[in-house]
Amino acid sequence: MDATFLGFGLGLRGEHFQEVLEDPPEIVDWFEIISENFMVEGGKPKYFLHAIRERYPMVMHGVSLSIGSVDPLDMSYLKKLKKLADEIDAPWVSDHLCFTGADSTNTHDLLPLPYDPSVIQHVGKRIKEVQDYLERPFLLENVSSYLDYKASMMTEWEFLSEVVEYADCQLLLDINNIFVSARNQSFDPKEYLDYIDPKRVKQFHLAGHTDNGTHIIDTHDHPVVEGVWSLYRQALRRFGPISTMIERDDNIPELKELLRELSIAKNIAEEELDTLEPA
Repeated sequence: MDATFLGFGLGLRGEHFQEVLEDPPEIVDWFEIISENFMVEGGKPKYFLHAIRERYPMVMHGVSLSIGSVDPLDMSYLKKLKKLADEIDAPWVSDHLCFTGADSTNTHDLLPLPYDPSVIQHVGKRIKEVQDYLERPFLLENVSSYLDYKASMMTEWEFLSEVVEYADCQLLLDINNIFVSARNQSFDPKEYLDYIDPKRVKQFHLAGHTDNGTHIIDTHDHPVVEGVWSLYRQALRRFGPISTMIERDDNIPELKELLRELSIAKNIAEEELDTLEPA
């Protein structure tokens, strides 16, 4: 396990800027920002960003890097990403193990990759380039899956593990995404957790989803459900104290509701672990 433990955080959303600035919540140790929302020159969001950054550490989470694409890396995007990371002195930057489009067209969706050795090398080389360019740790997040490629030659957890080993990067392990994929693909989520190397895990995401009965969709617009809390307990036993945050991207409630969820996460961690200090 990496020694960097930030504690318990929230995704910083515009609906809460003013409240966070006027009455900074003590239970929040850090915030995660969506990188693309602040890759601009000036404006009101940047004002709030820097004002809140004076009190809280911030990490960056992107949705448009498209690390799995066959298109060349977008150096204009990376330049803006690096500038923002330097501005707020982000301890790390993260994005998803996926591609978001092709032929310079962004689908604005997190599209899964086939689990194939050649893809491991392709993605791994691109991650190395990104991490070297940013000059700070890069974290790769597992995405929710709803289908399998016929070309896949291994499980998702084997593929994810091989990619981070090849690239020598770390993981943002999304507990909800594992839960969603396990339900949709009928696998044991504990087998997933047990396969992941604890030394590679640096951050957890906790979020809600939409349950459609026959399948569930990773929508980030509901509270965390009991099944995800239970899987979080198992993840804590496996990986120890890991920087944990609540992620909500739609149907965003009042800040006090997210703080309540964050307190649940902290209470669970205190119950499951002897100490919240990293080894």
